[in-house]
Amino acid sequence: MRDPEGDDFDDDAESAKTRVTHPRGQKVLGSVLAQGGCLVVIYTSDPTQLGKRFVLVNPTRIGRGEENQIVLEGDSVSRRHCVIEERNDTWWCADQRSTNGTYVNDERVVSERKLENGDRMKIGSNILKYFAGDDVEALYHEEIYRMTIIDALTGAYLKRYLLEHLEKEMGRARRHERDLSLMMFDLDHFKRINDERGHVTGDHVLKEVARLVLGRLRPSDVLARYGGEEFAVVLPETSLEAARTVAEGLRASIESASFEFQGERIPVTISCGLTLFTKTDKSAPDMIQRADERLYAAKRGGRNRVE
Repeated sequence: MRDPEGDDFDDDAESAKTRVTHPRGQKVLGSVLAQGGCLVVIYTSDPTQLGKRFVLVNPTRIGRGEENQIVLEGDSVSRRHCVIEERNDTWWCADQRSTNGTYVNDERVVSERKLENGDRMKIGSNILKYFAGDDVEALYHEEIYRMTIIDALTGAYLKRYLLEHLEKEMGRARRHERDLSLMMFDLDHFKRINDERGHVTGDHVLKEVARLVLGRLRPSDVLARYGGEEFAVVLPETSLEAARTVAEGLRASIESASFEFQGERIPVTISCGLTLFTKTDKSAPDMIQRADERLYAAKRGGRNRVE
């Protein structure tokens, strides 16, 4: 048993692509990085750009326009979005009256803000991480590894990690004859949120939903972003009945939560599908497919429910 303490069916796809370019005339070398700051792309709609890094020059302008040192393409990025400037060996970020704002560690930059090592800048649907100091090269490589298992936007694990972890838990459940439940859930009508309120708002909702869910799970549970607005929760040593209690609690919490962005409240609900491990399950995709079928049954049944 579990320790109690412990829309449309279409996938949402970001149509805008992101292109990053190294600041003009700069070489990305360890010795250069050690002398100043750099930015690393840790989240973007274009997966080929993940891990890109740039040495900061003074000033470094970021935006959609070709005149910028760092060019980010996308409807949520302004032509001249923000600028990073060095003053007395310190880098500052200043918003350039962008439409969707510049965020540092989830706080909107009203005019300007001093950057600290490890700060996360959100520009449109892109997240860039700031590194500075003598150990910047080591920090860069550590972040690259983290990007292979963690979704930078939500803090949930990535699909690749989910599959590996679920396989291990299935083996453990088989050997010790213990319960193992899997929950798949996604946000109802999420495409409508993106279409009507913009992808920046959609990103905010995804992040806040994940934060709420993570706050209600045990340390042994694993939350993963399966794709788009769909998530998976691996629940070790949890019966189907106990998993339903967890799912109903999450569903109710999300429905009653106050998700706000730029002063506007966004109502959010989720649909959940549950399944229990059986000895006939040969691989992780077997369990995932069954939970997915239950998820879509919940959607067909009216959404905002658990199947």
